[in-house]
Amino acid sequence: MNATTAIGAYQKVGVESAVTAADPHKLISMLYQGALLAISNAKNGILRKDIPAKGAAISKAIMIIDDGLNASLDKDVGGDLAKNLASLYEYMGNRLLNANLNNDIAALDEVARLLTELKEAWDAIRQTSMTSAPAAPQQPVQIAQATPAPVTPAVSKVQALYGRT
Repeated sequence: MNATTAIGAYQKVGVESAVTAADPHKLISMLYQGALLAISNAKNGILRKDIPAKGAAISKAIMIIDDGLNASLDKDVGGDLAKNLASLYEYMGNRLLNANLNNDIAALDEVARLLTELKEAWDAIRQTSMTSAPAAPQQPVQIAQATPAPVTPAVSKVQALYGRT
């Protein structure tokens, strides 16, 4: 086994372990991060004039957005917000297709900026819900006595958008 294969195997195990241990909120954040990484790899492919690498990276980003983020939306519960996000994801997919056809780095940058803003907002929701939780008790508490952490209505609506309440 060469070093590249070993590193690849190690990274795959690391990602699989992270996915297994992640809560549903963290999984959405990981999807955003994966799409951003794929877009970065696509930009590198364009700059190196490595067409197969560029195409594979853009295809991966589109798959993450369509089959991951968009498919995770609960359009029944999320209402207009979910529909607007679905439209934004569709727009991103179209911009990525355009970037692939025209080696358009500006289109890749635009999608990366949109994904970054969404990821930052999603991560801020997680922080808000974590900081609004009561402080951990000093003594062990039986599971039957535990209650879920209070969540603000805005947080719970956005989390419900992805079916994550």
